[in-house]
Amino acid sequence: MRDTLVLNASFEPLSTVTLNRAVVLVLQDKAVVEQTHPELRMRGAAVDIPAPRVIRLCRYVRVPFRRQAPWSRRGVLVRDRHRCAYCGRRATTVDHVVPRSRGGGDTWLNTVASCAEDNHRKADRTPEQAGMPLLRQPFEPTPADAMLLSLGHDDFDALPTWLSQGAA
Repeated sequence: MRDTLVLNASFEPLSTVTLNRAVVLVLQDKAVVEQTHPELRMRGAAVDIPAPRVIRLCRYVRVPFRRQAPWSRRGVLVRDRHRCAYCGRRATTVDHVVPRSRGGGDTWLNTVASCAEDNHRKADRTPEQAGMPLLRQPFEPTPADAMLLSLGHDDFDALPTWLSQGAA
């Protein structure tokens, strides 16, 4: 199912919702469509509209400040674009840079996407001990970056200027 990005009235990314929920928000005049899916339409008995890809709420919603994006295995794979941090091939798993058995934990800065072969080869060692340098260093995405990455927008230069300003 396709997800739709929900922007606050101030164009800041808030969350994602299902396509059906996005259509309901638009039909109830609680949101306006900012961007649509190119050739996808939502049809009903009395309705025929382009499927929304990005919607903006009509009223500002106050949300508590979130300093960090929540860590998840899926988030790490998306952040690293499903590319192994050791060889660059397709990643299917997450590796701990400092193994959990040596005090490393599930954090953005201690986990990288990895292919199963490299994860197994590295085993319970650090990259230096295994002779497997990282191709890129792990980083902690902002909550807005994590949301945009989860929608497949990993090239911030390709985003509309109004959206990339809200994500920065």
